[in-house]
Amino acid sequence: MKENTSSPSYFIRNINIVIGLVLVWRGVWHGLDVLEAMIGIDHTLLAAGIGFAVGIALLYAPDHDLKELQKL
Repeated sequence: MKENTSSPSYFIRNINIVIGLVLVWRGVWHGLDVLEAMIGIDHTLLAAGIGFAVGIALLYAPDHDLKELQKL
């Protein structure tokens, strides 16, 4: 059965998902800022490079490829 995409409940459910994802991302972002401050990384470029490397490693680890990046 196809879902009615014009119903208010469909919109509310999807907007709740989007808001939830944004809030989780916001929490992760602030948590990483706190972690950087605790470690003592004051240089933005160094923090960005470390974040990039850790992100690539996390994407590579489960299936030993980077196919997730093809979706971008």
